[in-house]
Parts: sequence; C-alpha cells; structure tokens
Amino acid sequence: MKFGVIEIERAEGVATIWMNRPQLHNAFNARLIEELNWALTELESDAAVRVVILGGRGRSFSAGADLAWMKAASSASFEDNFDDALRLAETLRLLAEYPKPTIARVHGPALGGGMGLAAACDICVASNHASFAASETRFGLIPSVISPYILRAIGSRQALRYFLTAERISATRAHEIGLAHEYVDGEHLDATVTEIAQALAKGGPRAMAGAKKLIHDFDNRPVDEDLVTETARRIALARSSDEAAEGIAAFFEKRLPHWRD
Repeated sequence: MKFGVIEIERAEGVATIWMNRPQLHNAFNARLIEELNWALTELESDAAVRVVILGGRGRSFSAGADLAWMKAASSASFEDNFDDALRLAETLRLLAEYPKPTIARVHGPALGGGMGLAAACDICVASNHASFAASETRFGLIPSVISPYILRAIGSRQALRYFLTAERISATRAHEIGLAHEYVDGEHLDATVTEIAQALAKGGPRAMAGAKKLIHDFDNRPVDEDLVTETARRIALARSSDEAAEGIAAFFEKRLPHWRD
C-alpha cells in the first residue's frame, strides 16, 4: 500500500505508525483516516509485528479534525456527514479492538479526535509537552465518536467536566485521571515507550489478544454463574493451546519461547 500522510517504521517486532501532516498538526481529513485504517489492517496481518505504536510527526500528536474538512462538513448533507463520521468511528473501533497491543506516543497536543486516538490505544504514554482536550463544544459540536474510548479511560464523572468545558488537560492531569498511563519528561518519552513495547513483546501473541478480549467482554458485567463459567472455559482453552504448551515448555527448559526468537 502506498501511503501519503502515514509512515510505517518496523524494528524488532514493533511497528510505529506515524501520522505525517506536521504542517497541519496531523489534523484528520478523509485521507488520513483512510490511511490509518489501511495501516492498521496491513500490520494486523503481519505476523512479525507484535506491538503497534501510534505517533505524530512535528509538534503535535494530532490536533483533531482538519479545519478545511470541518468547514466543508458544515455545508454537506446529513448523509455525507454520516458517512465521514462513520469512517472515523470504524477506524477508532478497529484501533480499540485491535488484537495486537497498541501504544499512543503523545509528545504534543492531542485534541478532539487526537484525544480519541490516544484513548483508543491500550496504553498511552505522554510527555510533559503533551496536552489533551475534547474540544468539540467550542465549535458547536459534540465529542460523539471519540466518547466511548474517553469514557472507558477516565469515566463518566471526569468526562462530564471535560466534554462540557473543552478545557486543555495537561499531561500531569491526564495521568491523574487515567487518560495517560505514564507521564515523562520529553527526553525520556521514546525510552519509556520502547521499554513498554519490549515488555509487551514478551507475551504470547494469542494470549495477549485473548487477555484484551477479556477486558472488552467482561468489564462491568456482574460476576454471575454465566461469567464464572465463561472465565473457566477461556482458561481451559488457553491451557490446551499450542502457544501455552510452548510457553510452559520454554520456562522449564530455560529457553525463550518461539515468539521471542
């Protein structure tokens, strides 16, 4: 696939997707959304890629929607706006339900849809230069397609404040409310992201996909008989898998499992 506003770098089982519209602060338009979707789909099928990092070139992670794109949307039909919004919603869902672990490398502003991308990733690492905002209400809009992922990250009580005020959230505050897992000085950002990516790469690929699905399927469910039975069923399936056999054999034989060769 030939990309125009996305770059992909691969190294030692880790792929980094770079949003590459630095002059426009990696703002979304139809092309960027389409290429993000392509990149995620391509990397999902690449068995050599164990972890995916999402970052932005230039000064910003992503400033949200491109202003020219927003202006055009204001005069477009409902049907055209729905199609545009659905494409972004589907890309965010693809990222949030991705079978491989994902890390948002947030070095600068992550606004609107950019905040949604950071929240949709499994892990968010923010530098001291990062900031976040659900800025939509300042434009007479609502943070609709990004809302499921921000709610998942910070909960409804914090979302009420930040969805309504659209105020900037500092990196330290993002860390306090659960949006960012790590908050580091800018000079340590890449080292921290690399350390987390290396830790993720040690896990079995199918086990990590299964662990992610546990959270997706079981979060906020009551612990009833059906849930208890399903947890037992899933660990039984995992125990009898080839990946588990390899992982346990490698431990006792004091060697690395095949997925870390």
